[in-house]
Amino acid sequence: MKLIYKPFGIIIGLLSGLVASKIFSAIWGIFDKEEPPKPTTRDTSWPKVIGAAAVQGVTFKVTRAIVDRHTAKGFAFLTGVWPGPKKTEKSQAAAAVR
Repeated sequence: MKLIYKPFGIIIGLLSGLVASKIFSAIWGIFDKEEPPKPTTRDTSWPKVIGAAAVQGVTFKVTRAIVDRHTAKGFAFLTGVWPGPKKTEKSQAAAAVR
């Protein structure tokens, strides 16, 4: 059953990227009326480039996490099988700190 989830997850992942792009454009419109700057644009300040990259990164990761979680829950509801690991295991480094 988990094999069925892979192509489904890829398609949903692509769609979530499109949604995240629209959300980022809406959020960036709150901060600035211009298009988000590209890092290679010569006359754009460092704070504006870094700010745009940070907002874009957070927007994409949060959108992807929300979509991935709902997709996994929907898959589990339909098939009765959770598509990923049930619990995050601690790394050896985390165990060594304790």
